[in-house]
Amino acid sequence: MKALIFHEARRIVVEDRDDPTPETGEVILRTDAAGICASDLRVYRGEKYAAPGVIPGHEVTGTVSAVGAGVDSLAEGDRVAVYPIVACGFCDFCRRGLRNRCTSRRTLGYELDGGIAEYLRIPAPIVGQGQLMPVPDGVPAERAAMTEPTACVLNSFESCRFRAGASMAIIGAGPMGLSHVILARALGAGPVIVAEPVESRRQRALELGATAVCGGGPDEITAAVMDGTRGAGADVVIVSVGLDGLTELALPITAKQGAINLFAGFPPKTTASLDVNFLHYSEILLTGSQNATADQFRRTAQLMPALGGLDSLTTHRFDMTNADGAYTVREDPAALKTIVFPGGVPG
Repeated sequence: MKALIFHEARRIVVEDRDDPTPETGEVILRTDAAGICASDLRVYRGEKYAAPGVIPGHEVTGTVSAVGAGVDSLAEGDRVAVYPIVACGFCDFCRRGLRNRCTSRRTLGYELDGGIAEYLRIPAPIVGQGQLMPVPDGVPAERAAMTEPTACVLNSFESCRFRAGASMAIIGAGPMGLSHVILARALGAGPVIVAEPVESRRQRALELGATAVCGGGPDEITAAVMDGTRGAGADVVIVSVGLDGLTELALPITAKQGAINLFAGFPPKTTASLDVNFLHYSEILLTGSQNATADQFRRTAQLMPALGGLDSLTTHRFDMTNADGAYTVREDPAALKTIVFPGGVPG
């Protein structure tokens, strides 16, 4: 089979690998679509670790092509979205349903082979713990591949104690910032103000339901949020791009008893200097979120038929022979989501 291989920073190559066969408890997927996210780009740039020689791709949907012994929950032909975390199932986090925080977790595409390949072997723990979620009828592969990142957005909302009617400020309108806009509208948010320096992305945010947009300057962001919330500040502030200084910027635009989520990963050793009394006296929650729980992934999979706006985020599509382009094209600010279709780009 053809597979994209990560060797080292800035070196990913499409190569031949043996077709996988399932061991006991495993299944093999024919990959229908796999997305590239900001974390994948950080690996590509040398800012985040992945095992040399690994097949990347943790945003994956596929069709079951072979079933190993002992698997009776799936059958050939089933379409599934993959919750990509291999968790121990026994640590305190796993027992609380927080497999994304498992103390010995491994993730497809980082420590284990992922889905940017024609076929993907699904490890027995993922199968046995029910982490292959059915793709609802009518949901195209392109959108189904976005189940994992959209589940991360749901985790972001729930980490911030989101409620219907809450005002939101989203800093950064890349694919994940825009995904926050889409889910905010689906879940009944109030005003949604988006800060983004790239004009085309600001326009996309408006098309997807943002109430107002502004550029990326601190004074401009502060003015837009205060204007859009009648001076109260945003109930929820999402930092969706990992740039130095944005944590400090988020604090004064947050409403009393509001929440800030550092959704984006930041470069190593990034620090922030905060007014701790502002946090204290305004009773602000400052948190971060990474990945999603299996339950959040399950609920997101069920929401996908209602999230058609996600389809508009894909700006570039690649077949397997050109899969490396899904990384390099993201250097262009006009690019949003990039998807690889190992079986060929749909016509």
